[in-house]
Amino acid sequence: MRYLSIDSSLFIQNRQNFAAALKPNAIAVFNANDIMPTNADGVRSFIQNTDFFYLSGIEEEESILILFPDAGEEKHREILFIKETSDEIEVWEGPKYSKDEASKISGIQTVHWTREFEKVFKSLVFEADRIYLNTNEHLRADDIVESRDARFLKWCKRRYPLHHYERAAPILHRLRPIKAGIEVELIKRACNITEKAFLRLLNFIRPGVWEFEIEAEIYHEFLTHRSRRPAYAPIVASGPNACILHYVQNNRQCLDGELLLMDFGAEYANYAADLTRTVPVSGRFTPRQKEIYNSVLRVQKAAVQMLEQGNLFETYNKEVGHVMEKELLGLQVLDAEAVKHQNPDDPLYKQYFMHGISHHMGLDVHDLGSKYRKFEEGMVLTCEPGIYIKAEGIGVRLENDILITKDGPVDLMETIPIEADEIESLMNP
Repeated sequence: MRYLSIDSSLFIQNRQNFAAALKPNAIAVFNANDIMPTNADGVRSFIQNTDFFYLSGIEEEESILILFPDAGEEKHREILFIKETSDEIEVWEGPKYSKDEASKISGIQTVHWTREFEKVFKSLVFEADRIYLNTNEHLRADDIVESRDARFLKWCKRRYPLHHYERAAPILHRLRPIKAGIEVELIKRACNITEKAFLRLLNFIRPGVWEFEIEAEIYHEFLTHRSRRPAYAPIVASGPNACILHYVQNNRQCLDGELLLMDFGAEYANYAADLTRTVPVSGRFTPRQKEIYNSVLRVQKAAVQMLEQGNLFETYNKEVGHVMEKELLGLQVLDAEAVKHQNPDDPLYKQYFMHGISHHMGLDVHDLGSKYRKFEEGMVLTCEPGIYIKAEGIGVRLENDILITKDGPVDLMETIPIEADEIESLMNP
């Protein structure tokens, strides 16, 4: 792997936590992701299923994990299956995991080749009363392409129709939002790489540069520091493009006098960072741009302080909405009389701040987590207010990643420049 090795204790503990949540005499099965095809014989770079990685640390396709805590023999309580290599595979693709390597990474003692799965599974499944299967239950997911987990679900129900079937996803949705110490350090590493990329950009951005050239600089810094890729498609949005929330074309030339909104984050060891900064293309904010920028920054500072144990998304969003409303009134974007008579279920500030203020972050940039669950120590949440005034061609968003602790919120991006004056100073050394 390009990233430094991860202590297997993380995956061992994750499996123990998952196993403790299973009903008695249950067996659970997890599949790695497919390698996704393009056209002809082309394929995309492999990205592991994050649930599978969370439980195993294994980065290889065609891998399978069985967890059977109540198995009669200890060696059957955790079983990992990996793809068997060959001389031909090694010539064309390079080496694959050996059994010893997979065991060292995952902490799983029993490792078989994937071709042995059906035989081993059949020998165990009749000992179990329940089978836990995994599906992608993320609210934002649009599962057009069938995954290996989805295919296995069909196969398993066809072969073993009389077992009781359970969903693994709700357990993972409870476990994954709380980050272990090792996970926090990996996210910090991703944040640190992201910081390096942003500082590089402050010396690169100028009138006439193209958005895709800025994107190239981001990739350069990520790859140089052991990140394999961005955690998500980078947004490099200049001028009016900054008012398009998920703009990813990155094909416009940046012009003098405009703002440039950049939303990007490094992946490190599958863990994400998520940063947004808005800077002046010329290196200096206009008075109006700075006025709007500072309004967004004040909202962010207020919102971060609300990211504390015991708070709820509903309460948090309402309070942030009040702060944002006050700022928009100060900017004379909202009319005070209209605000007095607004629909409380559809407040007027949402015309200029349309998206959520925060989301969970971890192995997925939009990580697992319920909006009804109270904030808890170990959660990592983004904080990303924005103001988008299409009529003025101005879009400003600022985003940092925040760790919730018993002593209050910890900004994992506190060293990344964000004050308007500091941005200007760095862009004009």
